[in-house]
Amino acid sequence: MRRASIILLPLLAFLMACSTVPITGRKQLNIIPAPQILSMSFQQYEQFLSEHKVITGTPEARMVQRVGQKIQNAVERYFSAKGMANRLSGYQWEFHLVEDPQINAWCMPGGKVVVYTGILPITQNETGLAVVMGHEIAHAVAEHGNERMSQGLLVQLGGLALSKALEEKPEETRNLFLTAFGIGSQVGVLLPYSRLHEKEADHLGLIFMAMAGYDPREAVKFWERMAKMSGGNKPPEFLSTHPSDETRIKNLKKILPDALKYYKK
Repeated sequence: MRRASIILLPLLAFLMACSTVPITGRKQLNIIPAPQILSMSFQQYEQFLSEHKVITGTPEARMVQRVGQKIQNAVERYFSAKGMANRLSGYQWEFHLVEDPQINAWCMPGGKVVVYTGILPITQNETGLAVVMGHEIAHAVAEHGNERMSQGLLVQLGGLALSKALEEKPEETRNLFLTAFGIGSQVGVLLPYSRLHEKEADHLGLIFMAMAGYDPREAVKFWERMAKMSGGNKPPEFLSTHPSDETRIKNLKKILPDALKYYKK
């Protein structure tokens, strides 16, 4: 009986550690304290930048900065209006373009964004880039990666607290972090975001780009271009974690009216 209690009590604590996703109000598992996940995020981000060629001073790099700052402003206004500004506490926004032919982009917790040069031919213009950055930032502020890492700590590492996992299994924990946030294929098989996560990120992402002054209707065209990229033997890295198909595009068209309420040229 005592052994069962030892097992069940931590599980009960995990089940009670929930946060709420904006828009949907869905309860999600999040057992990682914000200061810990932000500290790990900032460390991993700096390490990533030190290992890759960061592009600065070019029109493309300035575009990444410009789009990122506009969407940051939109996110902060959105959460402030919802009375959820505390969700962004500790954020230290950064937006970088790195030289890499992969068709990819991502956002770590705390607003740490990377765009790969390989995705720019698909985005085609600033509005297309806003689709990508809005979507990736939406995943971060909706804490989808935190949710997946919480699940990973529970399932893969026996429910260890993050600090304990870093102490006892640092390499496994780092790999879990990178996998949960879809950063780089070198750590193993990337986890696809669930359909639910994708719908939430699509909806939030459209609102953020609309609030930032970008036409959300361009999102349909971007994802149609991305869908064509999955026709080969090996889909782009971006599609490994972001499935793109007719269902997604139909859903985008359904949520466009809501996003357009936020759009002013």
